[in-house]
Amino acid sequence: MKNIAAPQAVVTADGFDHEPTAAELDTIEREQPLIQAEVRLLDAQIVTLDRTPNEMDERRIRRARRRVLAARRALTNQAAIAVTGGVA
Repeated sequence: MKNIAAPQAVVTADGFDHEPTAAELDTIEREQPLIQAEVRLLDAQIVTLDRTPNEMDERRIRRARRRVLAARRALTNQAAIAVTGGVA
């Protein structure tokens, strides 16, 4: 019996089937404070989906937003320092 399948390369790309590189892991580690702050903000927002936010919920969301902004600012400052070589 003859094989009737088309002789072609595998359609699935092999480029996506690998572990993260050391540079990618370093980037994730550097961004971890921002990731955690965003998760806390998301948690605070999820709590209020099925009910009206009370004063404590509003405070928690406000604090979480501030933490996200602070983490973004710190990450941006680190990137700016890395680009300029520490020159202010």
